[in-house]
Parts: sequence; structure tokens; C-alpha cells
Amino acid sequence: MSHPAHVRIRETRIADSDAGPYDLTCGPDGDLWVTMVHAGRIARLTRDGQLDSYQLAPATCGPSIITQGPDGALWFTRNRDHRIGRITLDGETSSFPTPTPDSGPFGITTGPDGALWFTEMNSDRIGRVTTDGTITEYPLPVTGAFPAAITAGADQALWFTLNQAHAIGRITLAGQITLHPLPTPGAAPVGICRGTDGFLWFVEIAAGQIGRISPDGHLEEFPLPDRDARPHAIIADPAGGCWFTAWAAGRIGHITTAGEIDEHDLPTPSSEPHGLARTEDGVLHIALETGGLARLEPRA
Repeated sequence: MSHPAHVRIRETRIADSDAGPYDLTCGPDGDLWVTMVHAGRIARLTRDGQLDSYQLAPATCGPSIITQGPDGALWFTRNRDHRIGRITLDGETSSFPTPTPDSGPFGITTGPDGALWFTEMNSDRIGRVTTDGTITEYPLPVTGAFPAAITAGADQALWFTLNQAHAIGRITLAGQITLHPLPTPGAAPVGICRGTDGFLWFVEIAAGQIGRISPDGHLEEFPLPDRDARPHAIIADPAGGCWFTAWAAGRIGHITTAGEIDEHDLPTPSSEPHGLARTEDGVLHIALETGGLARLEPRA
């Protein structure tokens, strides 16, 4: 599937194919901050194209999802050594172990309370870490659920995906948890974001669908043209709808609030697109696990 002329996608290589750019976010400095999951590094790509790299210890720590914190630093999960990481704009790093051993933290986001909220894939818990490193954990009412991505909703709560429980979860700031099973069996949701319409939008990697849930729990699902595309991450489009990555298909897709889907091939086949971020100039950026970043210019 070729992309229309009014959609311009460019790729930049920032690492070897075994470094694994996985997720990225726009920092308070306007630069892109990228997790190198296989190399154990955090990279920064400045607006003028300079690439800086900060090595973590150990190199096997598995930095995964990264987000801008409320304290002007970047916070990220270290999935393989079970810590929450922090890096300042000048490259100073620190980390905090989760109270539960082997917890496998993965998703992370800033909550409405000024703390960071994260998922623990291996221990069926949602965690909360303050900017001074104090961690609280909240157990889920299910086991083997594999909580994945997490985002702040419009209702002063956090919403998250349960990849192996095939459900969407909600946790209040007081730790009260509600689960919403998905209509499609075995859907395996991963990415989730808050849309401009106030709904929570998510991807179903095993079912090849995009879903949305209202704050009161009403669920809808939209099948992709290619049900084997394995959608992975999703981000709100300020103009309406959402953008998502199709990991297995090597595509970037857009879905409107009416459920209309438009997909575009990335320049490099099999580039394994994962995380998404938007910079202050409105440009959408995609982390490519094979070693690059893709850049999608705003539509004309």
C-alpha cells in the first residue's frame, strides 16, 4: 500500500540494528528522547540533528517506555532489571527498584497527581512513583494479566491495557481498580492513549483491531484491513482521531473518530515500528526497532 503524495515520510538511522530503538517522547527541551531497549541506552536527538547517547548500567537493563515527567526530567521503565529510571536534560541518570522483585515494569505515564504511574508485567500490579523515588504498588484482581501500556484519562484516573487478560483497566488515584473485558476473545491489547474526544483508544495486537472505550466503560472495536498487521502503539492526533503503528506490516496508520482507517507503508520494509511521539512543530515520529526513526510531516 503506497502512501499519498501529501503524506511525507522520511527515515533516519540512529543506531545499529541490534540496538533496538523502542519508544520515544518529546522532552521539555523540544528534543526527542529514545529508549534503546537492547543496548541499554537512552538517546537524544536534538532539533538540529545532533545525536547524544547515555549508557545505562547494566547494559542489559532493558529501557522500554519513556515519558516526560512533572519535574522536567525524563522517566522510563527498565523492564529487565525491574527498576524505574530517570534521566535529566544534562544526562544524569538514576533509578529506583520496584518493591516487588522481578516485576517487569513496562508502561509509564505522568498522572494527574504529579506522580508517575507504571505497569508491572510480571507481577500483576500497577505502580506509582513520586519524583523523589517513593514507590507504591496496587495489585490487580486477576493473575497472569500482563499489564502493558498506561495513560492518563480525562476523568482523573489512569487507564491501562491487560494484554493477557484481554481487558482494559482503570485505576483511581486512591488505587481503586475496575476491569473492562474486551468483546473480542484473545485480543491482547498493548498501546493506549487518551484521544481528543475524551475516549481511551487502544490497539489489539493479536486481533488486528483498534478499540476505544468511553470513561463510563462503553467499548467499540474497529478491524484493520490487514488483521495480521499487529498494531502496537497509538497516539492522539490533535486534528482528530489517532495514529498507530502496525509492527508486523511495517506501516503507520490513522483512524478517525468515526472508525475510518488510512494506512501508509514506511520507506523501509520490515522496519518494526513501535513507539510514537509528536514534537512541538507537529511532526509525528516513530521508533523503528531495526535502528532508525521515521518522521511523518503534518498533512497539507
